[in-house]
Amino acid sequence: MAAARPTPFALVFGALAGDRFPGLRSGLQAAGSDPRDRDSFLLVREVAELLHELRPDAGVGTGVETLVAFLHYAYLFWMSGEILQTVDEAQLENLLRLPPSQLPVLPSSRPPDCRYVQLPALRVWATPLAGQPAEPLDGWFAARSNDRLALLAVLGLSPAREGLTAVELAGSRPAALERLDGSPLFSPTLAGGAAAGLASLAGEEELLELAWRAEPPP
Repeated sequence: MAAARPTPFALVFGALAGDRFPGLRSGLQAAGSDPRDRDSFLLVREVAELLHELRPDAGVGTGVETLVAFLHYAYLFWMSGEILQTVDEAQLENLLRLPPSQLPVLPSSRPPDCRYVQLPALRVWATPLAGQPAEPLDGWFAARSNDRLALLAVLGLSPAREGLTAVELAGSRPAALERLDGSPLFSPTLAGGAAAGLASLAGEEELLELAWRAEPPP
C-alpha cells in the first residue's frame, strides 16, 4: 500500500504543534475550558496569542474564521492522537456507490475524537464557492457527537501552493438525498470527468453525505 500523503496538519503546523499545542492544553486545563467548545477555546490566552502569530502580516480579512476553524480542528486532531483514516481507491468506490440513507443514525459508542479522513489524490472534486473553479478534495477533519457530524474539509492542498481552501459544516446525515437534475450522487460534473474516473460533490449536502458514509460503525 502506498504511503499516505502528508496531512494538512503536517503541512501547515509541522513542528509548531509539538512546540505550542502543549501550552494550549495547559491553558485550557487551567481555565477549565472544554476544548471542543469553539467559544471557550478562543477565550484562552495561549490560543489568542497563537492565532495572532499565525495571522499573515497583511491580515486575513474575511479568512479569519477559516484560520480559527483550522487551528481549532488541528488542536482537536492533535489532542486525539493524530488519528489518520486513509480511504483507498476500492473503499472510495464503495462509498460512492452506497445508496442514500433511509435510516436514522445510531448513537455512537466510541469516545469522541477528531480524525483526519484522507481520500485518494485528485479523485473527488468540489466547488467551494459559486463561480469559483473546482478544486480536488484532499479530505476532512471529522468530529462526531452521536447523530451530529462536524467537519472541516480541505481542498486544493498542495506542497507547491501557499495556503489551502477549507469548508466547515456540520449536521445530521442527510435523508434520502437526491440531485435536482436526477443525476446520481457524486457523478462527475467536470468536463471529461467520467472518462477520467472522477467524482464531484454538488453542494455541501453531498460533502456531508460522503463524510457520513466514511464514518466508522458505532
